[in-house]
Amino acid sequence: MTDPLPPATKLTLDEALASARETRALIVRAGAVRETARVFLDQFPGFAAVVIADETTFRVAGKVVAENLAAAGVRCVPPFVFSDPALYAEIRFVEELEAALGPLHAIPIAVGSGTINDLTKLAAHRIGLPGYMCVATAASMDGYTAFGASITHEGSKQTFDCPAPLGVVADLEIIAAAPEGLNASGYADLMAKCPAGADWILADGLGIDPIDEANWQMVQTRLREWIDDPAGIRQRDYEATRRLTMALMVTGFAMQAACSSRPVSGAEHQFSHLWDMEHHTFQGITPSHGFKVGIGSLASIGLYEVLMGADVANLDVEAAVAAWPDGAANEREIADLFPSPELERKALLESGLKHVDRNVLRSQLQSLRNEWPRMRERLSRQLIPRAEMRGMLQAAGCPVEPEQIGISPERLRESYRKAYHIRRRFTILDVIRRTNLWEPALDQVFSSQCWTTGAHGYVKRT
Repeated sequence: MTDPLPPATKLTLDEALASARETRALIVRAGAVRETARVFLDQFPGFAAVVIADETTFRVAGKVVAENLAAAGVRCVPPFVFSDPALYAEIRFVEELEAALGPLHAIPIAVGSGTINDLTKLAAHRIGLPGYMCVATAASMDGYTAFGASITHEGSKQTFDCPAPLGVVADLEIIAAAPEGLNASGYADLMAKCPAGADWILADGLGIDPIDEANWQMVQTRLREWIDDPAGIRQRDYEATRRLTMALMVTGFAMQAACSSRPVSGAEHQFSHLWDMEHHTFQGITPSHGFKVGIGSLASIGLYEVLMGADVANLDVEAAVAAWPDGAANEREIADLFPSPELERKALLESGLKHVDRNVLRSQLQSLRNEWPRMRERLSRQLIPRAEMRGMLQAAGCPVEPEQIGISPERLRESYRKAYHIRRRFTILDVIRRTNLWEPALDQVFSSQCWTTGAHGYVKRT
């Protein structure tokens, strides 16, 4: 275990960009959309361009992008504009885009936010193009500059390996004017880096997934600064919008550098992925990724409230080992939890990859007990108390109750168990399960006191 964590340093955008594996140009400022052609010519000299958008993003920015490209002498093919009102980051839309791009021999420029970017990213990779560009229209998530695309395929949300865009343009005038809730969604996705970092501390402390210091620094050293003006997001404040946009781009670079979402994603994202796999909608609409992750962050922090208040240093290891299910029992639990055959298969794969026998569990729990004082200190510096996080999310315009995204308390409680099974990544869900604290932890999480008030043993932040 690396202890203590390196002291915080101010990571500059140039330093973050230098660490990126794919992205070579990033422009974040007002009016940046008019610089798209310059970035395109620098990254793709001699190539034709094709704008990829939906009807809304083409109207907001795509038309200006196409005009800017034409004025600069870039050969452009007619834009590809998705018209399906049910457009989603789903494999059928990737295949539709692949079929359209295949004969064009043109570099796609994704104009939009998460869905358009992920569809374009994967389609460009699958047909063998040398890259693509992105024009961001909202600060709604951290996937613009991320390695990989999150796409629903065969009933489950999957991350497909594919490179990030070579160039990204983010026009702050367009982003500040994004539809209500989009930038709040990005704020919630940024807030998720707090519990995600805590999950990495747990995995590092138990020797399961060591922290990469460079990627840790890229995400965590400025996180408190990035999230310190939630009201500014709701009020469309220019500086708050700029800071949020930059933060989401930099955390995407961390995923590029790691070729993994580990630096930015933990249990809180597992809740979101689960609800995606269940095709959850509320009032006929799929809640945004960030809003689902925000509720997942509060759910995750609830478990940390329990863990931080528990006497882990005196954990009864043998009792926890005796209660641990064997592989067959684990599979029976999955069958009970997932009536969908597709989700059951996914859970059997992911949960099976991290399931351990009782001898390994005993060793892990002994390490947890021995290392707990140091791990607890690191966690206390990382975590934001649940009441404080709730207030910040609310100030930014994010949902803070599961019912606000159509998830009942009963469904949320079951989601804890399901979320554990759908991903192999080691998180707070694994620690609570391994220590045999499931029922008392969930009882405490769903008590009114734990849901709305402060935490145990956190360092007071100023």
